[in-house]
Amino acid sequence: MQTLAEGLRLPTNGLDYAILAIYFVVVLGIGFMARASVRTSLDFFLSGRSLPAWVTGLAFVAANLGATEILGMAATGAQYGVAVVHWYWIGAIPAMVFLGLVMMPFYYRSKVRSVPEFLLQRFDRSAHLLSSILFAFAAILIAGVNLYALSIVVEALLGWPQWVAIVVAGLFVLIYITIGGLSSAIYNEVLQFFVILAALIPITVLGLKRVGGWGAMSESLTKQHGGDFMTAWGGTGIGDANPLGANWLTIILGLGFVLSFGYWTTNFAEVQRALSAKNLSAAKRTPLIAAFPKIFIVFAVMIPGLVAAVIVPQIGTPDSDLTYNDAIPLLMQELLPNGVLGIAVTGLLAAFMAGMAANVSSFNTVFTTDIWQRYVVKDRPDTYYLKFGRLITAIGVLASIGTAFIAASFSNIMSYLQTLFSFFNVPMFVVFILGMFWKRASVKSGVWGLVAGTAAAMVNYFWIYKGGVIDIPSDQGANFVSAIVGFVAGAVVMVVVTLFTAPKPEAELAGLVYGTESPSPDEALEEADRAWYRKPALLGWGAIVLAALCYVPYSF
Repeated sequence: MQTLAEGLRLPTNGLDYAILAIYFVVVLGIGFMARASVRTSLDFFLSGRSLPAWVTGLAFVAANLGATEILGMAATGAQYGVAVVHWYWIGAIPAMVFLGLVMMPFYYRSKVRSVPEFLLQRFDRSAHLLSSILFAFAAILIAGVNLYALSIVVEALLGWPQWVAIVVAGLFVLIYITIGGLSSAIYNEVLQFFVILAALIPITVLGLKRVGGWGAMSESLTKQHGGDFMTAWGGTGIGDANPLGANWLTIILGLGFVLSFGYWTTNFAEVQRALSAKNLSAAKRTPLIAAFPKIFIVFAVMIPGLVAAVIVPQIGTPDSDLTYNDAIPLLMQELLPNGVLGIAVTGLLAAFMAGMAANVSSFNTVFTTDIWQRYVVKDRPDTYYLKFGRLITAIGVLASIGTAFIAASFSNIMSYLQTLFSFFNVPMFVVFILGMFWKRASVKSGVWGLVAGTAAAMVNYFWIYKGGVIDIPSDQGANFVSAIVGFVAGAVVMVVVTLFTAPKPEAELAGLVYGTESPSPDEALEEADRAWYRKPALLGWGAIVLAALCYVPYSF
């Protein structure tokens, strides 16, 4: 991520800092209140599986709504135009619905504490250990992205040195997670969801007013960038050139299927929120409830990017000192009065902290339960693992500070994140999907599918793309291709290994493979309750239809 322009320093005053201080006090207060509910390791890592669906649903979407997404997607809007909607309506909603309706019953019924633990039940210790290590490594890298992005934004906007921003944000995340565990992280994410919206909505509304409304903005950008800039599918025909560097096939397969499903269905930073729900019905509804605000959040990040492209037509070009990443900070400086400015700054900090906290809380769970307790120090009292979980949280935050500097070597923060997802989430997804829907998939096929998928995605990115073996127009296009290559390689290797190795005994597959489970008491209760909001299938199909309808105005 490039350094933000120095001219974007915000005219903050005492009122803005007072709002920021109040927010930090509330965050810590929630942490101390949540501490009373933490008595066991299950309370610390999964909130004792006691939270209602609306809480876990809002936390689910807030965990993803980090400032890396806010800044990155606004930058994508300024650079690529309306095509940014693909990351939401194709790249999120279908996968969130699939997670809720198809995969959550497997996760929740098996009583696993993490996503890698499911692989232990379906495959073997090798697949479990490898997936745990890969996920823990990726979680720390992604938490570092949030910290690095936070530091450069705060330095540019408020004048704080980067190390001060990193230490302050890291310290607050460390305190409220260490004290209150996942409950503290989740309730803070619910608060952060509303704070983030309170920051984005004024920027969006005032930005549209500044450029004369949607019609005037659309006319201006069409003149600058051509007719395809304000459409979702323009220029995406196979063989056509477009700034996104991807055609409709790679968008649908690479983003809409492989990257999207790989992220939303196997990323424990998200799934952990659903696993903390009080029953199976609430767990299934968690990603479905999150899908509805996700449909509309795209407008709050896309429109500021488009507005910035109108206000500064040269943004992101050598003729301007502003990069695409400057879109949101530019509008904050240009449009917001003091007070509202304080809310916007608080919203950005809240978004960074939400993204970091989601990854740190998932890291401490996987490292403690899947690596330390399973393979290093076994059979200790529960209090030992509770204390160790708090210790590893501190270590995770310190490690995130270290990995923040890795993010500095990438010019586009969203490209970096998509690269990580193609390396780590996609191979795990192919192993999950074949293991869940193919009873014959053998015990040993899981670990080799992970190895092949990860290796193939890395080879495609670092050798074929970066080495110039094949000309791929952009980093985003290369990520889509890497995701497809990783998925195909993992699937092929799993099939081949399965043909030569023994399957898991069918008696041990109950509840782990589709079609082998029986309805639980939770599902019977859900069926007896006819309230529409307790019907996951209705919520899921409603989200997909609504997302599809949203495409209509941008399709031509």
